[in-house]
Amino acid sequence: MKIALGQINPTVGDISGNILKILDYANQAKSLGARLIVFPELAICGYPPLDLIFKPSFVRSNREALAYLTERVEGIGVIVGYVDVKSSVSKKLVNAAAFIDHNQIVGRQYKTLLPTYDVFDEARYFESTNEYNVFTVDDVRFGLTICEDIWYQREWENRNYTSDPVAKLKLLDPNLIINLSASPYVINKEKVRCDLIQNTAKKFNLPIIYVNQIAGNDELIFDGRSFVADRDGKIQMVAKAFEEDLIVVDFDSRSQRFKAQNVIEGDNQLENIFKALVLGVKDFTRKCGFSKVVIGLSGGIDSAVTACIAKYALGAQNVYGVAMPSKYSSGHALDDARVLANNLGIKFDVIPIDKMMQETLLNFQDNVYALKNSLSLENIQPRLRGIILMAISNEFNYLVLNTGNKSEIACGYCTLYGDMCGGLCAIGDLLKTKVYELANYINVMAGEEIIPRSTITKRPSAELRENQFDDDTLPPYATLDKIISYYVEEHLSVPQIEELGYNINLVQDVVNLIDRSEFKRKQSAPTLKISQCSFGVGWKMPIAYKAKYILEDLLCQVKL
Repeated sequence: MKIALGQINPTVGDISGNILKILDYANQAKSLGARLIVFPELAICGYPPLDLIFKPSFVRSNREALAYLTERVEGIGVIVGYVDVKSSVSKKLVNAAAFIDHNQIVGRQYKTLLPTYDVFDEARYFESTNEYNVFTVDDVRFGLTICEDIWYQREWENRNYTSDPVAKLKLLDPNLIINLSASPYVINKEKVRCDLIQNTAKKFNLPIIYVNQIAGNDELIFDGRSFVADRDGKIQMVAKAFEEDLIVVDFDSRSQRFKAQNVIEGDNQLENIFKALVLGVKDFTRKCGFSKVVIGLSGGIDSAVTACIAKYALGAQNVYGVAMPSKYSSGHALDDARVLANNLGIKFDVIPIDKMMQETLLNFQDNVYALKNSLSLENIQPRLRGIILMAISNEFNYLVLNTGNKSEIACGYCTLYGDMCGGLCAIGDLLKTKVYELANYINVMAGEEIIPRSTITKRPSAELRENQFDDDTLPPYATLDKIISYYVEEHLSVPQIEELGYNINLVQDVVNLIDRSEFKRKQSAPTLKISQCSFGVGWKMPIAYKAKYILEDLLCQVKL
């Protein structure tokens, strides 16, 4: 029997648009001879719907859309995710999958394991279930699982699940397990997923169909890579990464094997990061109703990489670069910005801020007091640049792309209401060292020097005062990024980081910067997530707190 995997890009809340896409893919699959097509988790309403779930009209519309789909799909079975009401009495909501065949809903499966770690908070919205069914289409008996249901096999990591949905389904004697997923991308996640499905298939001696969505939905990026694995764990076919795709596999229920096979190419980490960020920018811009973006081009590495991502996401004709030099801007910075814009073929303008700066300082002097603090004088410059970018946004309906990186955002080495302004931060989950790696990758990928070599090799500087360089204020990025990674992404303490060979005073200084900068991060632009722990949706830290929670510290005070 031929089974299709409909790897689509749903838009959260666009229920009518999602249904039309589902119908289109179902018809394409039918024309390719498929008897059944499987779509991702919550494909009808889009994932994650977040607090839209609390709107009764949203849930009602998504259920009405399921009924509409049931009436109109012809000649092919459809498995699709949606939000259901568990019962008319309880009114509890469930994350559901429906099996539609011959214009009727043959059956439903509700999600058991509701993740509440990292970016997930499904227990806030849904009720769990422990009821399982096996469905039949032609001679194939299949069980349905929804995303996390299949992750029980890794529950030892940080989950405390007490029920294994695949083990429960195995008792019902299916010859195929189907998993509807909306699994966000993070670096190296594809290998984790692949290992998980392969090991699960081998453990239960059952073939598995895994269907993941692709999408950029707010800060989250979904990479697709839907695939099928035989009961011995051998992967037979894989869908595209970061693109919509429709693949059809031939399943033999007697041998419990897939006949189709394609070549799986090795993954390149930098290529995946670049594709993820391109998809994230493209979808965020499109789904928020914009078609063009504006970027402040400083001649530095961060704005250069951001501009390249934007160009590949939206096309050169939809990217506007603006250089806003002050008297502290070096000549080579403006030259590098101009060369970059020319290499990318994007619109480029220069709007100097010296006159605005002078007028601002005179205004303070005449009306309030003269500004003398070096920090306040420095920060006026990025805030004036923010005014220019936001004015362009208002006037021409351009989305402002923020160009901050994770190293700067972590340490607060950025100006609130200045270079932190924008509708989306494209590289805010990339440490500075990784930004350099990505810049080099972009040039190699393009086969030419898109980002000027001088941009990559020059000493990084904010250029807000004479002879200013980043490493005058911060440790060298090679060291700083390691400490940030240990503290933010691996959650190590200061003593634990010291044990890895770092000076404890340096580590404490960096940690203090990170902790004290939380108020800035709370007001920053949404940041595309590609790491295991990014600032934003997966980072929930208080602003007003004192980091004196280590027991040893308390005991030390008692001894004194």
